[in-house]
Amino acid sequence: MANERDELKLELDADNLYREEMFTDQKIGSIRQLTPVRRDGSVDGARPVIFVGETSLMTPAGTLPIHFKLEAANLADAVALFSATANQAIQETMEQLRELRRQAASSIVVPDMGKGGLGGLGGGGKIQMP
Repeated sequence: MANERDELKLELDADNLYREEMFTDQKIGSIRQLTPVRRDGSVDGARPVIFVGETSLMTPAGTLPIHFKLEAANLADAVALFSATANQAIQETMEQLRELRRQAASSIVVPDMGKGGLGGLGGGGKIQMP
């Protein structure tokens, strides 16, 4: 039987490399600038620079990281877009969390109270899946 570690072959895509630079205000968040580079490390002007915004929310369960793409041509544009894009990403994340809560609440298993109350202890009730 083959060892799973022998079958797993991770290879970096040498034709899709980026140099990463981080900019932060040390308060609200940060912007990662991903500059495309060739295999030798020189800048690849044929591909666009990518900007990714990052911030976090404090929740009762701990810190929730929020990442979002900034459609910007340069760092100044990325900074200008940060607030509006971050707020949109936070709203979308909150909606996703609400949906996950709704799904979790609808999948709670409840014993059939009409057939013994405690799922069989009082006379044959069965747990039913929604």
